[in-house]
Amino acid sequence: MYTQFFQLKQSPFSIAPDPRYLYMSERHREALAHLLYGVGSGGGFVLLTGEIGAGKTTVCRCFMEQIPANCELGYIFNPRLTVEELLQSVCEEFRIAMPEGLHSVKSYIDAINRHLLASHAAGRNNVLIIDEAQNLSPPVLEQLRLLTNLETSERKLLQIILIGQPELRTMLARPELEQLAQRVIARYHLGSLSVEETGSYIGHRLAVAGAHGAPFPRQLMSLIHRMTGGVPRRINLLCDRALLGAYVENTHTVTRAILRRAGAEVFTEAAAAAPPSRRRWQYAAAGVLAGAVLTGAAAWQLLPAMKSPQAALSAMPGAGAAPGAQAAAVTQAALGAPGTQRGPVAGADVQTATSGAAAGQADAALRQLAELWGQQVPDGDFCASAAKLNLRCLHGKGGLEELRSLDRPAVLQLTDGRTSRYAVLASLDGRNAVLRTAGKTENITADTLALRFDGAYTTLWRAPRAWRGEVVEGDRGPDVDWLARRLAEMNGARKPRDNRPLDSATLQLLRDFQQAQGLKVDGVAGPKTMIRLQQLAGVQEPRLAHAAAAVAGK
Repeated sequence: MYTQFFQLKQSPFSIAPDPRYLYMSERHREALAHLLYGVGSGGGFVLLTGEIGAGKTTVCRCFMEQIPANCELGYIFNPRLTVEELLQSVCEEFRIAMPEGLHSVKSYIDAINRHLLASHAAGRNNVLIIDEAQNLSPPVLEQLRLLTNLETSERKLLQIILIGQPELRTMLARPELEQLAQRVIARYHLGSLSVEETGSYIGHRLAVAGAHGAPFPRQLMSLIHRMTGGVPRRINLLCDRALLGAYVENTHTVTRAILRRAGAEVFTEAAAAAPPSRRRWQYAAAGVLAGAVLTGAAAWQLLPAMKSPQAALSAMPGAGAAPGAQAAAVTQAALGAPGTQRGPVAGADVQTATSGAAAGQADAALRQLAELWGQQVPDGDFCASAAKLNLRCLHGKGGLEELRSLDRPAVLQLTDGRTSRYAVLASLDGRNAVLRTAGKTENITADTLALRFDGAYTTLWRAPRAWRGEVVEGDRGPDVDWLARRLAEMNGARKPRDNRPLDSATLQLLRDFQQAQGLKVDGVAGPKTMIRLQQLAGVQEPRLAHAAAAVAGK
């Protein structure tokens, strides 16, 4: 309906998969790298999880296109199977012939084992992908583990990739599935898009659809991100309805009012109760989109958005105020006090109160983290207050390996599939981790932590004097002087003069350092580069590995 109005070749925000609209964010590329790494690592299980609509299918499709030529691929997308049905599906996917007559579990397993041995002898690998794996029953998961028992001295003969929603991680954390969890050689949780990536995603889809203008102003990207949580499918639903709303309003630019009305219709079931003055273009929308999409979108609104600790604080009413003021703002919003805007449904009140509780937990964990640095951070916005003490916040999205590389305590968000909480990761070694929550200490295995950790973290670091956020070529100042001196010392070069710009020679030393340390080689000295330089300089600061060694020595 609106495509001609906006001079588009087709609808840019259809939720149907279309390879022309493929957008791979940095997180999607990291997820793909984990899958490809797992395939080349000698068999076993690879785990990819993510929220509904996060792009797991996109990553899987890219993986299947890049799978090595010597790999035989099987794909199961309906895992609600019995053990015998699963084995039958495996035989069908790998085109394993079965003799006529009654088939038993044993006959299926024998045939699969013969096929795997023959494939190995012919130099081929076998990869089985199971989508929606959170629907697998424990007996079926155990049978999958048994299928991976067949191995040579070099590798297992069957590689299994499990793709599913976050509750899959919770399932694998159960004690009865510990043996399977130990065979997971690579895992990645696909998080949501950032604000910047959300803007790039929308721009990419519009460009593919042939857009000549920009119906979504850049000022709307933060609002779109908040309303959708950065989940691609939710972005599609919201933007599609917003374009329809703009068409009905006869404007080529989506406004905040149009966007909020679109969100109220797509993400709630309360559109029918809206005042008549707000229904004019909603009736037109109802005649265009299928009712099934509306029902599904309403359900997606109830999904919890996974946030970094600081993001949880920023998202609550009264963000930036002292904890008491934040709590008051949450209470006012939940009770519908004067001066506050209530959500369109009663569930929004519950969500507001829940976000307030989460923000309180995140704030407490961040302040407990600061105590490890010997600092009491004043009330107010945590990161802003910590910066006055020369403690800088670093928000990241990665796995335990990234935290091991950073080698510093961090605040994590942990989930068991139903509830989530914030905790300080105080120490971590190859097998065990120590968490601290509200003054209590918890010892868990690193494998269990990986299953409960969504990847978002906040850590602290001390910046050089007059730190500006990052240092690039041509910059000058105290932070540039510090960087140049450190790089010169590490390379045995002459001490550079102060107040010199970051020149090509120092830039090359920086790139060489980043390459050697496994950092992003971009010639930009950001927090991770500065952290590693300080670590190698022997700066005294809390370390994960040191804490783990201290715990082990007790």
